[in-house]
Amino acid sequence: MHASARPQNIVYFDLETQRTAGDVGGWSNKRDMGMSLAVTYSTATGEYRVWWEKTVDDLVQHLQRADLVVGFNHLGFDYEVLMGYTILDLPNLLPTLDLLIETEKALGHRLKMESLAQATLGFGKTAEGLDAIRWWREGKLMPIAEYCCYDVKVTRLLYEHAVAHGELHYLDRNQRKQRFQLSL
Repeated sequence: MHASARPQNIVYFDLETQRTAGDVGGWSNKRDMGMSLAVTYSTATGEYRVWWEKTVDDLVQHLQRADLVVGFNHLGFDYEVLMGYTILDLPNLLPTLDLLIETEKALGHRLKMESLAQATLGFGKTAEGLDAIRWWREGKLMPIAEYCCYDVKVTRLLYEHAVAHGELHYLDRNQRKQRFQLSL
């Protein structure tokens, strides 16, 4: 097989934290929030994978092998949390597409993933990040993994929709469905 015929390895990525911004003295201290777990989906393997704090080095290596890392607010949040574990400058090292940033460029304002998912896919998120922190404190790891996997799936489906159709939809402030062009 010719090298250019190899399928591109897109890795979809999300992580959850152990602590809130309030716990660590504010949003400028994301590196102190600690990763409870992360989830990736790789198009090369077609598999979801859960990463625990003790495997964070393997996660970083996995992301480095990606042709593209796709997430939602992972440039401004998830990478910052991960950089509490590595000396690598992940935002400048990894080939990245952040759906939050791409959406903001297209519309001129930020949208929640929930708004995009409901309008584009017909379903939304299953929980909130604060739920994941509460579950962490209660020692309930399976609900965190399920929630994070679901967010990775929603991110993947939104990205694939934008690639296939050149657009996404969102719910505006009046809960009306709006369409916007997003060529990825």
